[in-house]
Amino acid sequence: MKVCVIIPTFNESKTVPALVKKILAQNLSVVIVDDGSTDNTARIAQNSGARVIRNEKNLGKGASLIRGFKYALENNFEEVITMDGDGQHLPEDIPFFLRLAKFSDGDIFIGNRMSKTQKMPFIRILTNKFMSWIISCISGQEIPDTQCGFRLIKIGVLKRVALKTSKYETESEILIKAARMGFKVTSVPIKSIYSGQKSQINPLVDTIRFIKLILNEIWNTKL
Repeated sequence: MKVCVIIPTFNESKTVPALVKKILAQNLSVVIVDDGSTDNTARIAQNSGARVIRNEKNLGKGASLIRGFKYALENNFEEVITMDGDGQHLPEDIPFFLRLAKFSDGDIFIGNRMSKTQKMPFIRILTNKFMSWIISCISGQEIPDTQCGFRLIKIGVLKRVALKTSKYETESEILIKAARMGFKVTSVPIKSIYSGQKSQINPLVDTIRFIKLILNEIWNTKL
């Protein structure tokens, strides 16, 4: 199976080298989509052995993921794994995703951090539970941790789902649209490392974007 690991980054030069090294050690391709970082993330990632796609200015996590998906489609990859670049996700968990994808009938495999939330910031627990409840209701499938960026997506999903957003809501958009098309979403228990990373999510602006996405999806259902 031809697998590509896509990591959107923004000013993550401290964590990217070790992340790339551990993924390359698993004989997987790594694509860093650098979202206009002002530090040396792109150069360091390239020196570490990753393929680097660079946005000249900050376009958003969703826009970076879409560029990575386009690269995977153009280069005939069969599965895509997405991870955050801040070191929160463990490359050691990748084999679990790959085995599940090989031996089950799922189409999207998404990390689930909600069974071990002891070190997760309290506000993030509340946000995750609320958003996961809404998205599960709309998509018709139970997804306990819809905000987790650690995922395996089979290429058939990316060929059919047209994404229109460009910020953090893109990760919710792909779940909702894929589930509504009949693609199966499977949760994978994972560990997460919280070492004081500052979230780049703007609570007000990104909540408004999320509400807009949900309203659009509800409106389209009525048409």
